[in-house]
Amino acid sequence: MLRWILIFLVIALIAAVLGFGGIAAGAASIAQIIFYIFLVLLVISLIMHLVRKT
Repeated sequence: MLRWILIFLVIALIAAVLGFGGIAAGAASIAQIIFYIFLVLLVISLIMHLVRKT
């Protein structure tokens, strides 16, 4: 999943340099959504790990 974030980040940066605002904004928003999903899954995983230890 982190690989997808990096791919969309690179696409957004390249598009921003070339001046394609719509493509850059789209790729950046997709990368942001995937990043937040990853953070939620990380928190859930940490909570489950702590619950299983006790």
